[in-house]
This record gives sequence, C-alpha cells and structure tokens, in this order.
Amino acid sequence: MTTASPDNSLRSVYDGAFAGIQQCVQSFSAQLLPREVGSIVSVSTGIARINGLQNVGFEELLVFPGGLSGITFNLDEDGVDVVLLGDYAHLHAGQEVQRSGRVMDVGVGDALLGRVIDPLGRPLDGLGRVLTEQRLPIERPAAPIMDRAPVTEPLQTGLKVLDALIPIGRGQRELILGDRQTGKTAIALDTIYNQRDKNVLCVYCAIGQRASAVAKAVANLRAKGALAYTVMVVAEGNEAPGLSYIAPYAATSIAEHFMEAGRDVLIVYDDLTHHARAYRELSLLLRRPPGREAFPGDIFYIHSRMLERATHLNEARGGGSLTALPIIETEAQNISAYIPTNLISITDGQIVLSPSLFELGVLPAIDVGQSVSRVGGKAQRAAYRAVAGDLKLAYAQFEELETFARFGARLDEETRQSIEHGKRIRACLGQAEFSPVSVPAQIAILLALNTKLFDPVALERMAAAQQAVEEAANALADELRTRLSGVDKLTDADREQVSAAARQALAAFSSTDNAAPGAKTAIEKTP
Repeated sequence: MTTASPDNSLRSVYDGAFAGIQQCVQSFSAQLLPREVGSIVSVSTGIARINGLQNVGFEELLVFPGGLSGITFNLDEDGVDVVLLGDYAHLHAGQEVQRSGRVMDVGVGDALLGRVIDPLGRPLDGLGRVLTEQRLPIERPAAPIMDRAPVTEPLQTGLKVLDALIPIGRGQRELILGDRQTGKTAIALDTIYNQRDKNVLCVYCAIGQRASAVAKAVANLRAKGALAYTVMVVAEGNEAPGLSYIAPYAATSIAEHFMEAGRDVLIVYDDLTHHARAYRELSLLLRRPPGREAFPGDIFYIHSRMLERATHLNEARGGGSLTALPIIETEAQNISAYIPTNLISITDGQIVLSPSLFELGVLPAIDVGQSVSRVGGKAQRAAYRAVAGDLKLAYAQFEELETFARFGARLDEETRQSIEHGKRIRACLGQAEFSPVSVPAQIAILLALNTKLFDPVALERMAAAQQAVEEAANALADELRTRLSGVDKLTDADREQVSAAARQALAAFSSTDNAAPGAKTAIEKTP
C-alpha cells in the first residue's frame, strides 16, 4: 500500500486554493457607481452655500470634510443652503461635499438608557460608543387619529399641587412656563425622579442649556438612581444652532421607539424657547422672510409637528404612551408673547410658575389660578377627585381674600377662618425638591386638609405635621394602600380609616393658639 507524499498533499491544497481564487477573479465584474459631488461656495454662521448638487432633496443629509454633517434647507436654482451640525471652523470655499442619499436619523433602543448623548447620537458621558441596532429618522409623521386611545392613566409627578390640582395623564402634552429661575426644570426633574419603579421610561432633552446646568441635572439624576431609566439628549448653548434645532426631534424619535414597543414614556423639552431662537437664527441667516418678533412664518409648525407625536396609542398599536412636558421661558410673566401663545394653543394645558411666589419661598411656585390641565382630570384617580375636588376653589378664594386683607380691611370671623385655612393649604402644597410623596400619603394629606384637621396646627409646625401624616399613611395596611393607589372610588370605610390615622398623627400638633399673632383681632395684615 502506497501513501501520498507530504509534497503531493501540500501541492493539491495550493492547487485547490489557487483554482478558487482564479474562479472568483473571473466571476468578478467591476461596477461603477455614480456619485454626486458638490463644492462649498461660502460658509457663514452655521450655514453653508453649496452648488453642483443637482438632485439633492430637501432635508437630505450631506457629508462635509472632516466627517461634519449638514441638512439641506433651501433648494434654489443656483445652489442649496445647508444647516451645519457641528463645528465648521475647518470648512472653506472650494471643498468637496457629498450626498448621503438619506435623511437625518438617530440610533434608538435600550442601549441608550442611562446614557448622555448629543443629537447625532454621539456619547457625551465618556462611557464609550453607543451600540444601537436600529435607526429612525428624526422627522416622522405623528400617529393617525384612529391609532390613538383616550388618556385614562395618570402620570404621577409626586408633587401634591400637581397630582391634586393640575393632574397629568399618560399621553398628554402639558406646558411648563415661567420666568427665569422660577423652578421649571426642578418640576421636570422631580417628575422624572418620581417615575422610579413605575415602569415609565424618560427622555430629557436639554436645548441651549449651560454645560454646568446640564452636568448638575445629570449628577442629580444619577445620585437618585433615575438615570438608569432616562436618556439625556444634550445640545449645549455653545453648540452650532443646527444641533439645537434637531435636538428635540431626535429625542422624540428615541422616545417614539419605546412608545411603539408598548411602553410608557415621558419626554421633557428644556426648553423650547432656545429651540425657537435657534430656528429664528437659522431662518434669518437663510434669508427667509421674518414675521412677528422676527420669527419665520412656520415657527408654529416646527413645534406642532413635534408635539403632535406625543399621544396614547390604542391596543392594536401596543398601547404605549408618550407624555410631553415642554418648557418655555417667559419674560416678565408675559404669557401672551408669540412663542408662549403658540405652545399654549398646541398643548393640553399649562403649568404657570410665579416669580412672586418663588420670592416668598412657596415652592414649587405654581400659580394655581392660571394653571390648568385639559385632560388630566379624566385620568385622575377617583380617590384623588374625592379628596381634591373642592381644594382648587378653596385655594383660589383664599388668594383673593388674602389680597383683600392686605389693605387692612375689617374681617369677620368666617373670613378670618377661610384665610387661616388657605394658609394651611398653601403650606401643604409646598414641597422640597426631590422629595416625592406617594399616592396614599397624598390622599391622606388632602383628606386631612378637606376636613380641616390641619387648621389647629400652627403654621411653623406644618412641615412636621405633614411628615407625621405621611408616615401614618405609609404605615396603613397594605390592602388599604393598594386600594388608595388603584382605580376604585374611596369608600366611607376607607375615608374614615385614613381620617382616623391622620387625626391620630396630628393630635400632638394641635394648638388652641394656632394663628399668627394678632390673627384674632378685627384687622389682619398678611405679609
């Protein structure tokens, strides 16, 4: 028996390999793909003028030298105007520009949770690349009306004044507006923090904010454990205006991916004032006709088409929801300015913050009289409606009486008691930042307010009294706490049980001398 020599075996392997290579070379046919290339004519602040791209489409993504991206905005006969998305200091006239053949998109998926990214999907937290398996265009049509369902589920913020008086439903658009430094972002961050263990994902979009403010928000959410279910999309104030313009659209597409997967999502736009100003800057640089306050005529459309994407999908579409909390900055409490009135007409209600309340230390500084929720009442729990139904009216009456009493008017005993009761309502609605109150505790506090159990408590002891009622509510039987948090109405037995717990907790705070000095005199002057 003869065996093949090693040389013959090796030769056969090489022959087979070369035969395969030759077959691949013979079967290969080179293909020439046409590539449309243009050149830069001029570069200005965040804008580039391009010619040579005859077939480019509106809002198509273009690739500039150095990997810089841009979006086509103006399509003219002699060229196109492009909004640049990043640092453009290295660009100059004559450089080559290529078409990408696609519109601007962003990576979506669970890999974004807990990350801080820019509108292009690039990481800003130093934790490495964000690996996503799917990309969605930043501009997408809103869900059709027939695919939407009524807003029936509340989005608990953990803030007593909101959950009781200005409730927000899952799928609602609730505007937050107020002057600078009145606590708008604090309300949004409190709401995000309260979604912990409630199966709600959050997207926080910072538009034109200072780097220090964004870093503080990230640090607070990380310290509270809320960053794990939150995506941070950041376009800082020193970035190109194009990034500020696309930031909320990219954040909305990220949130929509979770919504279409059947999940409940909360998105915060902080804030759309900077977004409108960035679009105004781009429009004026593109020589589009200015209108009121130099804003272009389509300023309403850029916000409406974005906020219309927030909704509650029906069961056939997965039953997910997207709740939007856009933030707007007013000047001298002028809510009738152009951008605030636009957004008030787009959204389903507004939360108005008052600088005067903020200066008095009433936090959150929400003006209950001007704030409204046009949807949330339908989604509010029946137990809430039972204990908070008359609270808003009583608080509004107190504010009117308090203003009247400042003039040193002679007050009767009933009016004096109404003012004292109103002061305790205001004290109970106050709340520190990052200190959410559970649903059973809120119901216990509101029920004690309605039954005037807090009236004998001195104002300086109201914070401790509230804490005692909250602890008593958290110590209730699990079955009762489940019923309070559920959709069922508050029975007489449940009401009596909660009232008894609150009454027992407040027994140590009762005082016959409950009012401020001079409160029982005929003339009362409130600070």
